[in-house]
Amino acid sequence: MTRRRQDPNVCGVTAAIAVIDGKWKTSLLWLLESGPHRPAELRRRLPGLSEKVLTQSLREMETDGLVHREVHDVLPLKTVYSLTGFGRDLAEALAPLSDWGHRRLERLAGTAAEPVP
Repeated sequence: MTRRRQDPNVCGVTAAIAVIDGKWKTSLLWLLESGPHRPAELRRRLPGLSEKVLTQSLREMETDGLVHREVHDVLPLKTVYSLTGFGRDLAEALAPLSDWGHRRLERLAGTAAEPVP
């Protein structure tokens, strides 16, 4: 796992994006907003996400303080992931960006529907 370098002089937006970079982290964050999930459930909800990438992404998110990993001592082992307070803060901060993204998609759809002269 490649760790990002911590630079106190970097732009705050860049620092935030470094935590959610990658194809799956924002989707995982979104799913975990609804409550704790087991890894197999996350994989089922995100077709195309491999077990290796899921594990790597969750471990990075845990290291960054976004998710909490709880292992129940039963056989077979039961692992559950949930958002930390810091992860919920990030999800709330991303909500306006998500709204902007949806407006952009609507705008692009409207532009694509218009005839080209």
